[in-house]
Amino acid sequence: MRPSNLALCAALLSGGAAAAAEAVLPALDDPHLASLPRSAEERARIAAVTAPARAFSAPEPFEARPAGAATVPARADAQAFAQPSANMAPDRRMDFNLGDALFQKLWVSSPSSTRASDGLGPLYNARSCLGCHIRDGRGHPPDGAGDDAVSMFLRVSVPADPQAEMPAIAGWIATAPDPVYGAQLQEFGTVGHRGEARLEVTYEEIAVPLSGGETVSLRVPRYRATDLAYGPLGDGAMLSPRVAPQMIGLGLLEAIPAEDILAGADPEDADGDGISGRAAVVWSLEYDAPMLGRFGWKAGEPTVRAQSASAFAGDIGIATPLHPALWGECTEAQAACRDAPHGDDAEGFEIGVEGFDMVSYYSQNLAVPARRDLEDPEVLRGKRVFYETGCTSCHRPKFVTARMPDRPEQSFQLIWPYSDLLLHDMGEGLADHRPEGRATGTEWRTPPLWGIGLTERVSGHTTFLHDGRARSLIEAILWHGGEAQPHRDAVISMAPADRAALIQFLESL
Repeated sequence: MRPSNLALCAALLSGGAAAAAEAVLPALDDPHLASLPRSAEERARIAAVTAPARAFSAPEPFEARPAGAATVPARADAQAFAQPSANMAPDRRMDFNLGDALFQKLWVSSPSSTRASDGLGPLYNARSCLGCHIRDGRGHPPDGAGDDAVSMFLRVSVPADPQAEMPAIAGWIATAPDPVYGAQLQEFGTVGHRGEARLEVTYEEIAVPLSGGETVSLRVPRYRATDLAYGPLGDGAMLSPRVAPQMIGLGLLEAIPAEDILAGADPEDADGDGISGRAAVVWSLEYDAPMLGRFGWKAGEPTVRAQSASAFAGDIGIATPLHPALWGECTEAQAACRDAPHGDDAEGFEIGVEGFDMVSYYSQNLAVPARRDLEDPEVLRGKRVFYETGCTSCHRPKFVTARMPDRPEQSFQLIWPYSDLLLHDMGEGLADHRPEGRATGTEWRTPPLWGIGLTERVSGHTTFLHDGRARSLIEAILWHGGEAQPHRDAVISMAPADRAALIQFLESL
């Protein structure tokens, strides 16, 4: 008999990595993947090809194509993240293009003569998906006085009874949406509806000395929700700033078998290396079961469809088949918002099943660009530094996706996301002190690094981390704490030439 997902969740807490891995290796259900089983011979081949690099004098085989056959050439313009999977069949290009059009669509409030585009809000953070994911890349914090936080928002929650929700998922930290403002603060409202709040960010600069006489300045952010339109936040309200992440390679991350991700989990640090990756287990509305969380800064969503539906509801106020509430994120306390005209169609949603499927397909198939300069001696030196410093403990270089006859673009590809997709304690410096599911207030999912060197080309900035506080890759590294503190300290003390090579390697990804 196949072990249940509930047995998996119990194993994740009752034992170390071995117990969790044993629970999932035979058969953790990946209901979103119609995948074929792997033979013992195939498992051995996968283990060999995903083994860590041992030599750094030349690139590894297939390293130039981080998304396998789905990899596209790295464009020299700002559209580098806007390309479809290279192995997409010609007859699916129309679905991708239609999904692209819906991703860019500017939604309008109801009632409207443009019935196919109405339903915005009434409370919202952006009028389109592209408004947050600028050119399919990263968002950024407000960059000056009066700058709207269009691609950044504040999540909000309040403490809840520990038994209030998710008893099926061991280790769940119970929180609840704010009773008035819901799960996130929307800065804008349609005509007649005030936006909930305005995000205010201030910074304090601190200097961090590095070896060789170098110094890096870090900016310590402070966040406030000002101009609260519906009264004070609830007692004990916890705020967490989030910038929109880049969109590339999402379908490939979704296609990694859960057992391969969980095999890297070590919640009790059984191997004593100081790294305690934990799995995010979340409740799937789509499949009505616990699933492995993969998407979002704390891995709060299990699939691309689930992530897309949450964004439609929370960011734009658009009803989908997964989140059918026509008022989006408006709470019961916001009666005028709930009673406002909405844009439901014949199916009862504001984006119907077919349109939502196209947006999901588009989001699954935004391609990862090819590596650049990977044969450069300094890039190879930086790769060696990356490995020897222990960065691969969390930023796992390689996976092989499942065999999926119905998803040929993602099926059985050797990919290089440089993430283990697990939760790690990153220390007090990056803590938001807001739990989310099984993730504590100091834990974050390891973000994939592929495409990170193209951030400025695509998004016009070089801000990183969950709130965009880091203005460069070296600043992002210096914010690492908790489990990554020894690795951060090693970067501070290493020879300046090695540090420069490390950055050059990251910029090649």
